[in-house]
Amino acid sequence: MRIGLPRRVFSQVLVMQLAIAAGVAVLATGLFLAPLSDQLDDQAMRRALAIAQTTAAQPQVAEDLTGTRPSPSGPVQAEAERIREATGAEYIVIMNERGVRWSHANPAEIGRLVSTDPSEALAGHEVMEIDDGTLGRSARGKVPLRADGEIVGAVSVGIEYDSVRDRLISSIPGLFAYAGGALAVGALAAYLISRRVQKQTRDLAFSDISALLAEREAMLHGIREGVVALGRNGRIRLLNDEAQRLLTLGPEAIGRPLDEALGDGRTTDVLAGRVTGTDLLTVRGQRVLVANRMPTDDGGAVATLRDRTELERLGRELDSTRGLIDALRAKDHEHANHLHTLLGLLELEMYDDAVEFVGETVGSHRATAEQVTEKLHDPLLAALLVGKVAVAAERGVSLRISDDTRLPDRLIDPQGLVTIAGNLVDNALDAAVGSRAPRVEVALRAEGRSVQLRVRDSGGGVAQEQRELIFTEGWSTKEPPAHGKRGIGLALVRRLAERQGGSAYVGEAPDGGAEFTVVLPEALTETDLAHAEERP
Repeated sequence: MRIGLPRRVFSQVLVMQLAIAAGVAVLATGLFLAPLSDQLDDQAMRRALAIAQTTAAQPQVAEDLTGTRPSPSGPVQAEAERIREATGAEYIVIMNERGVRWSHANPAEIGRLVSTDPSEALAGHEVMEIDDGTLGRSARGKVPLRADGEIVGAVSVGIEYDSVRDRLISSIPGLFAYAGGALAVGALAAYLISRRVQKQTRDLAFSDISALLAEREAMLHGIREGVVALGRNGRIRLLNDEAQRLLTLGPEAIGRPLDEALGDGRTTDVLAGRVTGTDLLTVRGQRVLVANRMPTDDGGAVATLRDRTELERLGRELDSTRGLIDALRAKDHEHANHLHTLLGLLELEMYDDAVEFVGETVGSHRATAEQVTEKLHDPLLAALLVGKVAVAAERGVSLRISDDTRLPDRLIDPQGLVTIAGNLVDNALDAAVGSRAPRVEVALRAEGRSVQLRVRDSGGGVAQEQRELIFTEGWSTKEPPAHGKRGIGLALVRRLAERQGGSAYVGEAPDGGAEFTVVLPEALTETDLAHAEERP
């Protein structure tokens, strides 16, 4: 039966860290024991060499070696045994230049040749080694024995190797105690770390965390709402597919600072938290976005983005429809009044006056439409302003087309200019209502490929400190309409103007009120190209 790791992260991390701590303790113990054995061997050989050097340094030993014969009761054996017992050596062998023993721990070996090669010591060299002899394995030290400067023999001292091994073995329990202590400290640290990991991972298994990450990636990139995650340093940590589409960014923006990736603007301020609130409106390109930002515990934030472009478009279409209905209602009201007047003239049998009244009425409406179409050759703009004239009349505002208005039918983006003019005229009508002599004047002039739109009103004007603020997304002095929020119209006007390389600004009209000016330097097609298109 196969035994696997536990499923929980806490248990897995604890088991792995305990295994690592135990492995490190065993490895450290082994790495310590290996040089310790070599050190003990070296110490034993040096001790044997030191005893041999001390023995050889005694002149009496050399004299007894040269002046007596090998004997268990001889002076050389007696001196060697005295030194051996005093130093704890296993044996002390004193030999002549031919390798015959004069002393040995076993008296029966005296007078015999040594069991190991003494030639190196007899040649005048000191020797340290671990070797096997008649008394078994031992650590040895050999030195030459001199008399009057001449080598007359050698001294060989042996330290029992079992005593070296005993010292090594006796040190192991203490070493294991240290290793066990280190292992206990490691186990405690592993437990504390595992508990912290358990809290941070909420005691989930690694497989559960992996599944959650996979589900998170699928969810983030599958939802139709933009998600932007920011770190505490303001860098983009996550950008799902919808956020990339809405913000016109690519995957390479991840990891970059927000200000660098998006540039300056309200969208950057909203996502960075410099503008606070819920359901904040912002414009990115031609899209109207609703943003919400939620800070995270680590100092970062997660922002969500929703595309309200379609909703705003529907709302503006609703506004246009309402404007058309108002215009039709105004026309219907005016037409009813004219019919009542005509009916009264006919009942009074004032036929000539009735004919004159019908002619004046028809001529007045025709003149208004003709005046607009003579000055504005683009049908969309002409239709827009004709409708706005009727709406203005219903609201008691005089809407006038300036005499110097001239616009050929060569617009590159007529729909964009219609949006700009419609927003400015609507704002001007709202501002003019309630003034002493409510009026609005619209001027459109073309110079080369440039178009300038100017809209004046008789309202209260715009304060100097608010002339840039009114072009900010979400800023408005009016009550929000039923379909959404205000503060989008003038922002779109400026964005549409800037998209064509132009500008939009507000100043003060000569007779008071506000004067909005939009300059579009590349709004018209080339003259020759337009003529070439007209000829076919």
